[in-house]
Amino acid sequence: MCIAAFAASVQFQVEPVGRWFEAFLKRRTRNVSASFRELEEEKELSEESEDEDLQLEEYPMLKTLDPKDWKNQDHYAVFGLGHLRYKATQKQIKAAHKAMVLKHHPDKRKAAGEKIVEGDNDYFTCITKAYEILSDPVKRRAFDSVDPTFDNAIPSKSEGKENFFKVYAPVFERNARYNFDSWREFSYLDEEEKEKAECRDERRWIEKQNRGARAQRKKEEMNRIRTLVDTAYSFDPRIKKFKDDEKARKEAEKKAKVDAKRKEQEEKERARQAELEAARLAKEKEEEEAKQVAMQAKKEKEIQKKASKKERQKLRTTCKVDFQCICSVTATTLKNAYVTYATTCFGA
Repeated sequence: MCIAAFAASVQFQVEPVGRWFEAFLKRRTRNVSASFRELEEEKELSEESEDEDLQLEEYPMLKTLDPKDWKNQDHYAVFGLGHLRYKATQKQIKAAHKAMVLKHHPDKRKAAGEKIVEGDNDYFTCITKAYEILSDPVKRRAFDSVDPTFDNAIPSKSEGKENFFKVYAPVFERNARYNFDSWREFSYLDEEEKEKAECRDERRWIEKQNRGARAQRKKEEMNRIRTLVDTAYSFDPRIKKFKDDEKARKEAEKKAKVDAKRKEQEEKERARQAELEAARLAKEKEEEEAKQVAMQAKKEKEIQKKASKKERQKLRTTCKVDFQCICSVTATTLKNAYVTYATTCFGA
């Protein structure tokens, strides 16, 4: 048997259909390698794992709670989430509520032979109220703002000075909720519920009183935060480093300006000295040229003087010779010459 016959391969074009086609579309749309069903299964497993990991703490005071005093109850503790508090997710709150209903619902307890208090006076009302508060983001934020377990303390100056990051890290962590927004508001502590007012004027009065109380508490909270920030700012080593760097930068800029000004003055002084030197050289050159002209004139004058002296000597010599010649002429010769001249000019 020829082995090559088994080695030959045939290509087929296959297209996904049914749920495989849906998975193909999801992979192409989401640009992921896992199929849609695999992603859904992974999500379900993750949610189941979160539910399995949720540990609820039994609240021993649950059955003693007074439904009329629901504002003073710890809603997280009612659900067994006192260890998580504001970090508890909505899914965990729903799971805790479901567990509490299955265990404490009046019908369940009545079926087990327990005597149930009729109406809203049963402690199960506290469970319902806790879920109403914690499942609503606005109401939950209002409760978190006045959470009795929230630590308002601010480290002292001596504490922050010794080990800043170790001391202040947990402080900022518990205060920095909702992306450092001013998250605490105090409507949960309103003394009266305006919905119970008998008329519009009474509702307005209640709202005015509550608004003033909230504003005062908000002012106190802002003062607390401002004190925290100011104290941390004064001891944060990074701030000190920023200030030192800024100071060094400013000093460097100042020094650079002084050096630049000094160099500018030096350049101006060099230019001024160069101008003075050029003027001095020009003056010296001018004086030297005038000196050369004067010397040349003097030299020419000396030459003329010598030439004039030489000419005078020559003339003096010539005149001396002529005089000697004249003196050597005899009187007879002079007389004959005179007679000849007179005869020629006047006749005999």
